[in-house]
Amino acid sequence: MNEQLEDFEKRQEEKILQAFKERDWSEIKSADSWVIFKVMSEFVEGFEKLSKIGPCVSIFGSARTPRENKFYLMAEEIAAKLVRHGYGVITGGGPGIMEAGNKGAHSQNGKSVGLNIVLPFEQFNNIYIDQDKLITFDYFFVRKVMFTKYAQGFVVLPGGFGTLDELFEALTLIQTNKIGRFPIVLVGREYWQGLIDWIKNTMLDQHKNVNAEDLFLFSLVDEPSEAVKVIDDFYSKYLLSPNF
Repeated sequence: MNEQLEDFEKRQEEKILQAFKERDWSEIKSADSWVIFKVMSEFVEGFEKLSKIGPCVSIFGSARTPRENKFYLMAEEIAAKLVRHGYGVITGGGPGIMEAGNKGAHSQNGKSVGLNIVLPFEQFNNIYIDQDKLITFDYFFVRKVMFTKYAQGFVVLPGGFGTLDELFEALTLIQTNKIGRFPIVLVGREYWQGLIDWIKNTMLDQHKNVNAEDLFLFSLVDEPSEAVKVIDDFYSKYLLSPNF
């Protein structure tokens, strides 16, 4: 454990020192130009591959969830039900909950999209993604644009910092009217209730950092059928079906 910590600290120190290293204008221009073109290429590939996928739901959750875990099984069932109700499924393309979502979609011959990310650990694309709908990103912010731009709903199962990042990205975009008020469904009351209580008691009641109506931007459920019903009920209000 100590060796792992020392290795981690060494790598972080190298990154910090690199950030403070003086570079001449030629180095800066060359490096930044390469980054700009790489970002552009990721946006172009994402737009080209996803622009015609039709109505989809993004499923978020931990890469670390084992296959026998109840939330893995729930994610698989939710994805299968969504496909049967006319939706495709978008995930982060990796293992865990992401694999479960793609597996459920694949089992029903539905559209199974994977937005993979290059990481030093954990992330590798799962085998249940449609090969023409697999995209691998270097930049988290480009990947998050694809999650939100091409989804008509979000289902969020238990996860870590990355899952919270994706959840609050969607909430922020809806709260600020940058995207439509698409349904956001949190699955697993036992997992999410503490966070919701903190948002209500601390963020809202004590500090007034959100509005009371912001608590209605998401739904909390425990069963796969409830998650799919939230999305179906949302679109039925607008007389829309997944075939729009």
